[in-house]
Amino acid sequence: MNVLGIETTCDETAAAIVTVEEDGRGAIRSNEVLSQIAEHAAYGGVVPEIAARAHVEVLDRLVARALDNAGMRLSDLDGIAVAAGPGLIGGVLVGLVTGKTLALVARKPLIAVNHLEAHALTARLTDGLAFPYLLLLASGGHTQLVAVKGVGEYVRLGGTIDDAIGEAFDKVAKLLGLAYPGGPEVERAAESGNPERFALPRPMLGRREPNFSLSGLKTALRIEAERIAPLTNQDVADLCASFQAAVVDVVVDRVRVALRDFGPVAGHPTALVAAGGVAANGALRRALAHQAGEAGLPLVAPPLPLCGDNGAMIAWAGIERLRLGLTDDITAPARPRWPFAQAKEIAKDPAKDSAQAETAAG
Repeated sequence: MNVLGIETTCDETAAAIVTVEEDGRGAIRSNEVLSQIAEHAAYGGVVPEIAARAHVEVLDRLVARALDNAGMRLSDLDGIAVAAGPGLIGGVLVGLVTGKTLALVARKPLIAVNHLEAHALTARLTDGLAFPYLLLLASGGHTQLVAVKGVGEYVRLGGTIDDAIGEAFDKVAKLLGLAYPGGPEVERAAESGNPERFALPRPMLGRREPNFSLSGLKTALRIEAERIAPLTNQDVADLCASFQAAVVDVVVDRVRVALRDFGPVAGHPTALVAAGGVAANGALRRALAHQAGEAGLPLVAPPLPLCGDNGAMIAWAGIERLRLGLTDDITAPARPRWPFAQAKEIAKDPAKDSAQAETAAG
């Protein structure tokens, strides 16, 4: 089975070919990714109109290159998978219209993929992981802890009630005058910093529900930066190290709570999985590996090139759905918002827990 995957939900244009081998495992035949960092750097963040136009300019060529590098033609494909959301609507439309056109021309099945589901299933492409497993999905726009029970079977155990982890990293980088994208810059600066210099808070630490809140941590860092301004390079490094250490402590605690809640929802997990762009952070990976080891589980995280947005994860999610006969028609919509997991139901305090479930699902 050969599937083309197309990804245009944000600021990476990507196309890939993934094949299912005889043993059922996936193999990436080509994976073309074109980043738009240079186009957005001057603005300190992604400009939706610029992103959409950039996708239009290069997507056709990337698809052709992916096919060529895989040694295939459209007729060799068994399906065309495209990210239909969530994401910036202009970019999503570019990819979805392209995918629909190719599916019509080649008379191949179309699979409209949820971008978040693709992240959730990447561990099965890279490691052949069996269900169920606990997923930490952490990126610039999303932070969730999810019980992955099967394809299309996802239970959200917790999530952020304000900033996503990647968003908080980017905002801290901008506050401290670091380059865009901010996450890698904060991590790089933290390497030469003292994580104990600033006593930053650990929001939600010890809470019963595995939710996150990072806006207060971000504000605390801003107050410290203003207090000691003007900042030296060492000040910036120490602030980054202190911020990163706080985030890692919070994530480890929240994962611990989610692991406790996992059993009643999905049974015994096969692994702790980290996915999304923030999963590339080395300090976070090391802490999660230690936490997983304490729980008697392996940590499974994609290779760094597959942590960010890419076509291979879309193609694999398409394969997972295609094998179950889950295809879409030409009316499949582009979705700027598209939750892929439902909040779990808790029975202890119906009034209180109903409100918390609604907050987590929002």
